[in-house]
Amino acid sequence: MREHRYTIDMPHSPARLWALFQDYDRWTDYAPMVQRVDVVFPGDAGGNGLLRRVIYQMPLGRSGSALELVTHVEPERGYTYTMLSHDPGNDQTGKVRLEPNGPNRTTFSFEERYHLTKAPWKWFEGFIYGFINRKNEESMRRASAWLTDHPEYRPDLVDR
Repeated sequence: MREHRYTIDMPHSPARLWALFQDYDRWTDYAPMVQRVDVVFPGDAGGNGLLRRVIYQMPLGRSGSALELVTHVEPERGYTYTMLSHDPGNDQTGKVRLEPNGPNRTTFSFEERYHLTKAPWKWFEGFIYGFINRKNEESMRRASAWLTDHPEYRPDLVDR
C-alpha cells in the first residue's frame, strides 16, 4: 500500500475554496489532469453519498476514469472519498481537509491511499501514482491561483 500526503497554505477562506471544489464544471479550469467530472448521484442534501465520475489524463496520452463515492462531508471543512474499483482490493481512499488559519487563510490538506493488485498495473504503481500525485499537487496550487486571478468568483465568501 502506498500513501501520499500534501499540505499547502492558501490565501482564501475555507468557504470560497469549498465552493470552488464543489463546482465540478470548474475543475477543468484549474486541474490540468481532469478532462471532465460527471455527477452520477448527488447524495443527500449535505453531499454525503455523492457519486462522481472523474475522467482524467494518464501518462502516455491515455485517459482514465475514477468512480468516487464521497462520504463524511463536513461543509467548508472536508470530506473523504473512495475510488471504487471493479476489482476487489483495488479501491483507493482519500481525504480533503480545509482548516482556517486566519481571515482568508486556509491550510489545505490532501491524502490518498492506494494499492494496485492486478498485473501489469501493480508493476507500474510507483510511476502511475507519481504522475497522479504531481498532477494533484499542481491542481491544488492552480486552484488557489485561479481564485486569486478571479476575484469575481463568489466574492460573498471572502472574509471581511
